[in-house]
Amino acid sequence: MKELRAEIDAADNGILSLLNRRARAALEIGKLKTEKNLRYYVPEREVEILRRLIAENPGPFPGEALKAIYREIISASLSLEKPLSVAFLGPRATFTHLACLKHFGESAEYVHQITVSEVFDAVERGIADFGVVPIENSSEGIVSNTLDMFVEHTLRISGEILLEVDHDLLSVTGDAGHVRKIYSHPHAIAQCRGWLERNLREIPVFDVESTARAAELAADDPSAAAVAGEAAAKLYGLKAVRKRIQDNANNFTRFIIVGKLSPERTGNDKTSILFSGKDEVGSLYLMLEPFAKHRVNLTKIESRPVKKKAWEYLFFLDMEGHITDDPVAGAVDELRMRAHFLKILGSYPRAI
Repeated sequence: MKELRAEIDAADNGILSLLNRRARAALEIGKLKTEKNLRYYVPEREVEILRRLIAENPGPFPGEALKAIYREIISASLSLEKPLSVAFLGPRATFTHLACLKHFGESAEYVHQITVSEVFDAVERGIADFGVVPIENSSEGIVSNTLDMFVEHTLRISGEILLEVDHDLLSVTGDAGHVRKIYSHPHAIAQCRGWLERNLREIPVFDVESTARAAELAADDPSAAAVAGEAAAKLYGLKAVRKRIQDNANNFTRFIIVGKLSPERTGNDKTSILFSGKDEVGSLYLMLEPFAKHRVNLTKIESRPVKKKAWEYLFFLDMEGHITDDPVAGAVDELRMRAHFLKILGSYPRAI
């Protein structure tokens, strides 16, 4: 045991030395970026590092833990060059906040906003470098308010984050017998509706602006419970009445990173666009035909009503590939000639 611990201590000292060697290189890169007026945050480079390390990892160190560790190493190294400012749909301990931490690490500066619109405004006005907002859930589908923002704003999608979402029923006492009302965000309530109807049918459920706000209200009222995550329980000192009450055990939310930059091609990318078709027979078929012709795989299509015109719709489309890839570029160019309106929202690395 003594010899093995000595081996671990020696390895830790080696890791510490290499981390500082890496940090010094990051500082030099920061100086070069300043001199040449280059962007500090390069998401495609970050993805390249993570994909390479995961592919080369021989084990037994687990790949997920390796990703988490290197996210923090990259975050800390980047903060030596220039700390990133990230606006998110807050407050702290919401799932959007957890998505931010998963992607940008602890060393970024986080600015919480109350609404999706405020997140977009913060990035557009330069208050934050990037924003993080939910775009869809595996159980409840698209977050329509986020899609609507792309009609009003000029920001681009710079990346995506996938987060597994577990909802717990939380209260001060952890006793179901004390619960007289329940608070949560509408999306969280929808993801747990079946469990709530089966187990607490008589208890009224109230919508609030976030799961963290629900936890805050429950912390102040022993008769209240919140549907929220483990992070909110820790932050507000709550106990679990019941854990993992979401109806779908594999409950994931996809978040998008919005900003002003357009990441370069990585070879494993997605492209998102927004378009509307002309009012004619077979319009949607004509809009989608170029993707079949160029063999571009579509991963999502969602329609949204145009708010200023009755019975007209915008379509949100995700596809595999980067806009600089010939098949994607060819399909989008053909669609542009057929569409009434088309906006490229961004090409970005697929979530790791």
